[in-house]
Amino acid sequence: MALVAAMGLFAPRARAEEAPRVTCSATRVGRRVVVRPEALALVAPELERLIRLGLAGRLEVELTLLRHRPLWFSSRVDATKLTQVLAYSAKAGGWMLDGRPLASGPETLELERVAWTLDEEPEETAALVVEVGVRLQVVTAASLGKVAQWLTQGETAEEKRSALTRGLLRTVAEDLTRGAEGRCTVQTP
Repeated sequence: MALVAAMGLFAPRARAEEAPRVTCSATRVGRRVVVRPEALALVAPELERLIRLGLAGRLEVELTLLRHRPLWFSSRVDATKLTQVLAYSAKAGGWMLDGRPLASGPETLELERVAWTLDEEPEETAALVVEVGVRLQVVTAASLGKVAQWLTQGETAEEKRSALTRGLLRTVAEDLTRGAEGRCTVQTP
C-alpha cells in the first residue's frame, strides 16, 4: 500500500484545461473605429478531435461598441455579429478559419477585423469600449438527431421525436459548445 501511495505522489499530474478567453485591440481615428479580436484556448481537446474527424465548427462572434459613462449605464453605439467556420483540412495540412489558413493552429484564433464608422466624431473625453463575445459550436442538436436516427435506423420525422429526446440532444450539443467574453478600451493614437 505504501508503494502505491508513493507512486501516486510522484505520478505526473494531468494538466488542467486552460479556460477560453477573448482579447481585442481597438483604435479610433476620427470617426472610424477598428477592432481586432482574438480567441484564445477556445478549442477544447474533445472539440479539436471532432473537427479533425471532419466536422466543422461554427464560430459566432458578437461585437458591441459602447460609450462608457461613469456612474451611469453605458450606451450602445453600434454592434456587429459575424459567423465564421473553423475547420481542419488534412489536404492543406492545417487549420482553416473561413478558408484562411491559421499559422498558429487552433490555440489562437485571429478573428475577422471589424470596422465601424460613427455618425459623428465623439468628444475627446468620451470613453469608448468594445465588448466581444465568442461562441464555438461543433455539433448542433439537429446533427446529433440525424446521427441518432442513423444509429437506431428509427423514426424518420422530426415531429415524432419526444420532448425528452429533443431536450437531451440540445443538452449534449450545448456540452460541445465553448464560449468566452472580453472587452477592451478604444485607444486614440
